[in-house]
Amino acid sequence: MGLTLGKSFDRNYNIRIPFLNGFYNIGIFLSKKSTFLLFSVDPDFSAEIEHKRNVKINMFKNLESSKFCETFLKLHNFRKNNLDIVNQFNNIKPDYYQDISFLFNETISLSKIEVDGKDLFDVLNIYAFTMNSYIGEFVFIITERHNIVKKLNKKIVRTSGIQLSTTASLEMLNDFHKESLTSGKVGLEPKFETDEVINLADA
Repeated sequence: MGLTLGKSFDRNYNIRIPFLNGFYNIGIFLSKKSTFLLFSVDPDFSAEIEHKRNVKINMFKNLESSKFCETFLKLHNFRKNNLDIVNQFNNIKPDYYQDISFLFNETISLSKIEVDGKDLFDVLNIYAFTMNSYIGEFVFIITERHNIVKKLNKKIVRTSGIQLSTTASLEMLNDFHKESLTSGKVGLEPKFETDEVINLADA
């Protein structure tokens, strides 16, 4: 059954991710007028392959509630009169350079807007990561939406995430997370009060 969307969504970007012995088709639905977006996830496996039943799929409205982001990534928050950034991807933590890798990093420019004589771009950035021990069994995708509110001369940056993982890769992630907590690599910053995880499916 297909995903039914309201009229507010006017853009769609599709990604095809190799996973185990098949693929996942990830759809990103968004609007040019806001930072809100939705994911769709469609498995593409041969009928005889049963691995897909062991794949866990989770969406994160708040990246700080993700064990992957908390463990491996530095996130950036900043607010002033004309800029409002929440959980923007900054970089991979140096302690984990050998443990995770980029799968891809893409930017889609939606429009160019002139504000106070400067050209600002309304964009969607997409970052995809994997754990090096589980390439083909773990993917974490961050969508970073930059939206220019011209009436307010303000840029809004919001992020969402989607994680695809096998049981074995999820156990490895949990081990890394526990290690980061006991070693003091994870800070004690307060979390945003949002829903922790949205379970999309146990595909």
